[in-house]
Amino acid sequence: MKSTIDYKKLGMRVKEVRISRNLTQENLAQMVDCNPAHISNVENAHTKVSLIALLAIANALDTTIDYLLADQYEKSENALDGAILKALAKFDNEKKERILKMIDFM
Repeated sequence: MKSTIDYKKLGMRVKEVRISRNLTQENLAQMVDCNPAHISNVENAHTKVSLIALLAIANALDTTIDYLLADQYEKSENALDGAILKALAKFDNEKKERILKMIDFM
């Protein structure tokens, strides 16, 4: 059983989500009330992010800590399933039906 956090993977995931939300490090830092240098240090694994900071980052990015750490879980598919469900909740039924059809097609 793995009992350590790979901060490099975590930082890469934070950066990936931040960029997908069209946010700069400065934007994210403002949202979580920290210095942009801290966001850079988290993304580049130059610091170990605290649980409180990680929660603030996840909330600001509208994601979950599970998703940010997903590739480090033994059962990472659970975190991915949760992220998919959260994303689907934002759509109306018509769009959900189209997404289901795409999934069936795949």
